[in-house]
Amino acid sequence: MAQALGYVSQNEDGNFEGVLAMGLNTRVRIAPNEAKTHDKQPDFRIYAGNHGEIGGGWTRVGKASGKEYISLTLAHPMIGPRKVYANLGRVNDTDGEEFAILWNPQD
Repeated sequence: MAQALGYVSQNEDGNFEGVLAMGLNTRVRIAPNEAKTHDKQPDFRIYAGNHGEIGGGWTRVGKASGKEYISLTLAHPMIGPRKVYANLGRVNDTDGEEFAILWNPQD
């Protein structure tokens, strides 16, 4: 089972808002990147409370499922010295509006 780093809900304007529990213990907002000009830029920007921007998110397609998901990269001194990789996954038994930020360890 994946480790949840926090939980967010998607609102009507496309933002995901909730709480990031690890390190920062703060409110988090994952917002569409309206200023994206090329493929290497993130599809989403991640903001945490008074800490400002702490990462980005990219829309990906699962190899086995063929379903879209959002891959996140978080980086901030309060989190630790290394980047943290996570995925945004729907929480079961909800109307599809609640998501978990699931740790995705990289080798």
